[in-house]
Amino acid sequence: MITSEKAHRVIAAGEAKAKEIGQPMNIAVVDAGTNLKAFTRMDGAWLGSIDIAINKAFTAKAFDLSTKELGQNSQPGDQFYGIQESNHGRVMIFAGGVPLVVDGKIVGAVGVSGGSGVQDQSVAEAAAAVCK
Repeated sequence: MITSEKAHRVIAAGEAKAKEIGQPMNIAVVDAGTNLKAFTRMDGAWLGSIDIAINKAFTAKAFDLSTKELGQNSQPGDQFYGIQESNHGRVMIFAGGVPLVVDGKIVGAVGVSGGSGVQDQSVAEAAAAVCK
């Protein structure tokens, strides 16, 4: 289970990484049922990335894999091509969504948006590392 306290620690770790790389981010944490557990929009983070961060977290938990991996498998001709059209368009297929794993079990996910794919992914990975 992802507690409120743990969700806020995930957010704090993400914020620290975002500050380190100098890119304000939107960071969302969802629980095992894909329900929003915690969210922050850092000062200066793009408004348009709020829903993207939340949907990246949703996607990472709904499919129990990172949005980066899902994106790699959803290119034309690949097994998940077109998946981004499912779930009322909530599925994100670019980097920045990472499952949260505790004792080998996926208990939620973090979604990050506000920078490049590489930046989003690095912040999401730093945030998710809190659970390991």
